[in-house]
Amino acid sequence: MSKNPGQGPAAPDPKRWEGRRDKTMLALAVQIGLRVSELTSLNCDVITLGDGAAVRCEGKGRKQRTVPLDRPVQNLLGAWLNERAGRRGDPLFCTRAGRRLSRDAVAQRLSLHAQAAAQACPSLLGKSIHPHILRHSCAMSLLQAGVDTTVIALWLGHAGVRSTDAYVHADMTIKEKALALTTPVTAQPGRYRPTDKVLDFLDRL
Repeated sequence: MSKNPGQGPAAPDPKRWEGRRDKTMLALAVQIGLRVSELTSLNCDVITLGDGAAVRCEGKGRKQRTVPLDRPVQNLLGAWLNERAGRRGDPLFCTRAGRRLSRDAVAQRLSLHAQAAAQACPSLLGKSIHPHILRHSCAMSLLQAGVDTTVIALWLGHAGVRSTDAYVHADMTIKEKALALTTPVTAQPGRYRPTDKVLDFLDRL
């Protein structure tokens, strides 16, 4: 979320500590497709930068997965980790007092930034923006880039993936190829219209 020149405040505001935290947090959530519970449980030591940049997270049923990071999110995380100066086991995204952000706090921050961004983007006015939308945005980005739904399910830690596909989960190469399809984002002319099968897939995320 950002502003157009001369139109309303930046959202999140990069001049404020909370703004830099929130920008990094929301960018990571969108790129990785994290559930809000996964996002709030991240610690400083789950981020790997440089060669093989990735984030390790734990989803439903304590199922762990590793997902590659694109360059813009790497840059944000690198700057945030330096500013955060946390130790191993410390929450990646915290309050000024160092306490882990709650699910409600993340939802409140996202709503606050959406309201500010609506001043520059009127299409956001009156819309209910909640954290799970970030997960859907990630899935839609991958779908529009032509990534197979099986890979997307593995990317998002979807509980419905068949055990016969488990070998793909251990292979970072296929996830890196999926990430490459979305970088840079190239929008096709016209509006993307997902099929009923795709809509059903999104409903189960």
